[in-house]
Amino acid sequence: MKINGFFVRRYPVSCFFIAVIWVLCFCTPPKTPLDNVALMDKWTHIAMYAGTCLAIWIEYLRAHRRIGWRRLFTWAWLAPVLMSGLIEVLQATCTGGRRSGDWLDFAANAVGATLAAVIGILLARRRAKG
Repeated sequence: MKINGFFVRRYPVSCFFIAVIWVLCFCTPPKTPLDNVALMDKWTHIAMYAGTCLAIWIEYLRAHRRIGWRRLFTWAWLAPVLMSGLIEVLQATCTGGRRSGDWLDFAANAVGATLAAVIGILLARRRAKG
């Protein structure tokens, strides 16, 4: 459990966003007027994962002087994308029909993580210059 406290102390915003994603992905979404907007669900997924992964990048850059690119790729892109796939599989198999796994949601999540990675790389390069 010591390592969990380490992550929460060093990456509090990221951990909070990850917890929110897990909760939101398994509760029944409310009906809203925005349900009629084309691809609104996909835009929501892109925003959730872009925000979460960007928080990981920013907190990592804040906490580390030296950038470990492999570590960043693993924790700020690959792990969230794999988590997204796991969530979609669990939604399809473990929610009793309340939620459905959607591979387009998975793709939207990967797009959000990728956008955050591009922004994170730009931030890291800017920090390296200054």
